[in-house]
Amino acid sequence: MLIDDLASAPNPQFVRPNWIDLTGTWNFAFDDANAGIRERWFDAPERLTERIQLPYPPESRLSGIHDTGYHTRLWYARTFEAPMMRSNDRLRLCFGAVDYEATVWVDGSVAGSHAGGHTPFSFDITDALRSDSEHTIVVRVHDDPLDIEQPRGKQDWRAAPHGIWYYRTSGIWQPVWLEVVPENRITLLHWSFDASTWSINYEIDLEYPSAAGTELVIEFEQEDHPFPGVRIAVAGRSVAGSVSLLGSRRVMDPGAALWSPERPNLIGARVTLSAPNAIDDVVYSYLGLRTVDTTSRRVLLNGQPRYLRLVLEQGYWPESQLVAPSPEALEREVELILALGFNGARIHQKIEDPRFHYWADRKGLLLWGEMPSPFTYSDLGISRHAKEWEEAVMRDRNHPSIVAWVPFNESWGVNEVGRSREQQHAVASAYHRTHQLDGTRPVIGNDGWEHVEADIFTIHDYSWDAELLRRRYQSAGDLVSTIETFFPGSRSLVTERFRHEHKPVIVSEYGGVSFAPSEGEEWYGYGKVGTTEEYVAKYRELTTALTSSEHLCGFCYTQLTDTEQETNGLLDENRQPKAPIELLREITMS
Repeated sequence: MLIDDLASAPNPQFVRPNWIDLTGTWNFAFDDANAGIRERWFDAPERLTERIQLPYPPESRLSGIHDTGYHTRLWYARTFEAPMMRSNDRLRLCFGAVDYEATVWVDGSVAGSHAGGHTPFSFDITDALRSDSEHTIVVRVHDDPLDIEQPRGKQDWRAAPHGIWYYRTSGIWQPVWLEVVPENRITLLHWSFDASTWSINYEIDLEYPSAAGTELVIEFEQEDHPFPGVRIAVAGRSVAGSVSLLGSRRVMDPGAALWSPERPNLIGARVTLSAPNAIDDVVYSYLGLRTVDTTSRRVLLNGQPRYLRLVLEQGYWPESQLVAPSPEALEREVELILALGFNGARIHQKIEDPRFHYWADRKGLLLWGEMPSPFTYSDLGISRHAKEWEEAVMRDRNHPSIVAWVPFNESWGVNEVGRSREQQHAVASAYHRTHQLDGTRPVIGNDGWEHVEADIFTIHDYSWDAELLRRRYQSAGDLVSTIETFFPGSRSLVTERFRHEHKPVIVSEYGGVSFAPSEGEEWYGYGKVGTTEEYVAKYRELTTALTSSEHLCGFCYTQLTDTEQETNGLLDENRQPKAPIELLREITMS
């Protein structure tokens, strides 16, 4: 299976052949009276009389429901025919993401439950299957729109969007699929690149301890050129090791092997688990060979300074909300970002669809991954945040395009972090846990201000005065003065425990130029203009104010697209540019 063939899979980094797509038409019902459990709707799916199109949330137009009201409980159901299965095969039911708490029944039996609105989960449903040829899945979702301890990102708690918040995305909002797997199977693949030894490090976990004689075979190839592989005798539930690439002639030309935006080279991987008297488990994946480091002034990609030209990406569509309207729209989104001259995007308050990361990997777009935040601090909110963030990092850490992690943004969910030692420890814990899960990328504990722990010093600066913006970052002395006197959002840039010296500095939010909203129309931005000429001029003067500084390692413009009342995109909500795209590109790259 070639890397091209992985594009349509729900998670292109972890693909089994012959997976079965379960998106499409499902039965659906709101349960505002909370009667479903009492009346055993899981045994009577015919009570779900509406029809919904998955994977679109019921608030969206493409779902066919388009109800943006408060509905705490949602039910889904559909039938399926079990695929052909051999002796000792198991059938797993997989969900890309369900917001927020999901309980799943198959043929009337509980298959399992999961809490967390943005990360995947799966259940072995083999033993729940009755002897009938047709089987039924029922899913109950609990998603309280007013639960501010729930990691929800930019989903609004009000009935209609206001400020910087958007319509809610409830229930099933990423793909659902089936996989036929052997009884003992591969559950985790983790790749990393050691440039000092030119080796691929691997970690592979299995469902159960291995029987005697079990083997793992790892095969790599790049553009039909085989790389060295390995055959491993397995004892236990996990294996770890490395494969040296020094025997491959391709490393004589590192540019032919390393991943970068200019040459987004990917290496395909096939992992086969074989055991005596058992069916093989085969998983397809891929990786990119690249390193990300920092110096006191710069971010380094493959050991070379890389100026970060990022754009804030909300990942929101008017017809489908946090879900792309089609898989092709994810590819197009990456292409638009690159066409505008950016070399990266900061995913904002969202765990993106894995297929978006795939296209970033394929086309060479650098990404910052960020966790959606709860709206308030509590033990429950932090524990929910930590669990889901861990699941997100483990899902996405193989993507070469992701070059930084952001567990918190602008003190959301840690509202008193500037004064509270307890909340500072929460941010520090997320920073260190992220590094423990993935030591190959920088981590920014709390992006924008009130830094506790960070490998890159990030600043959110929405000054509308380009000359003031320029003066803040022109010299080392200017930067020190800015750190001491600038309070964005009435917040200090640093906490007492943070040392900003010897860290690269990036203005990770600026701009927010709103273009000519109609008189009386609700809008949100950081300033507005009335003509295309004014729009281009303001984008140019704010951007060049930052790019003229030798003391910044990059910028992130707010934002890529208009989103609901936020009319500050370079593109409108339908992805049409507000000025000639070639002109916007020239400014971005100036």
